[in-house]
Amino acid sequence: MAHGGGAVPSPVRAPAPLPPRPAPSLTGPEFFDEPLSAMRKTIATRLVQSKAPVPHFYLTIEVDMKRAKELRESANLLDPELKLSYNDIILKACATTLRRHLQVNASFQGESIRFHNRVHLGMAVSTEGGGLITPVIRNADAKSLPEISREAKDLAARARSRKLAPEEFVGSTFSVSNLGMMGIEEFSAVINPPEGAILAVGAVAEKPVVREGRVEVGLRCRLTLSCDHRVVDGAMGAKFLETLKQTLENPVYLAF
Repeated sequence: MAHGGGAVPSPVRAPAPLPPRPAPSLTGPEFFDEPLSAMRKTIATRLVQSKAPVPHFYLTIEVDMKRAKELRESANLLDPELKLSYNDIILKACATTLRRHLQVNASFQGESIRFHNRVHLGMAVSTEGGGLITPVIRNADAKSLPEISREAKDLAARARSRKLAPEEFVGSTFSVSNLGMMGIEEFSAVINPPEGAILAVGAVAEKPVVREGRVEVGLRCRLTLSCDHRVVDGAMGAKFLETLKQTLENPVYLAF
């Protein structure tokens, strides 16, 4: 029970259990080789196609997620079955922001740059066995936050169980990769060609911040935009991140 109007402290979350430690092997072969799965072969080919010829550069911004947290808590209070996540809010914010920055919702076509009038959001999902697949939320800019939340959960679940139809993981115009749930604070993602950019999302975490000369506890998230310099230049990428930050810090822009 709280006394004197003080806030009730949040319950301490138990740490995730460590994976079992195999016994040291001092006998038998020194190593073993495992043939690449079809998914790993595809990933290897795509990464070489992306990282080698695509001139990447990176922009990082830190976002105040306090109001996004309030939105999440309010939405889940109104509809407990929704289970709205920070990732859902970021996906919706990206879709909204891409409508304002068509240059980032673009892809390199060799002799031209293609600007997409519809926002098809790819979201990176890790699968059991170490694979990575990117299911697509089509026309994400025309969908409400609850619609994106439900579709994202459905696509991720079916991606992990390998039940996606082939057309459900092709045709994205922009992608989002989130490792925040694993405690990663910041990283740079590799662009999924022919897309012009991908957003890497770090953990939403409490940090000390300075506000009006005082140190306070803030809720922050670092976002890193990987850009194909043939499609997106520094100013374009910076303006996109600026609008994305404003949207996440004022989520009234994500009106249902």
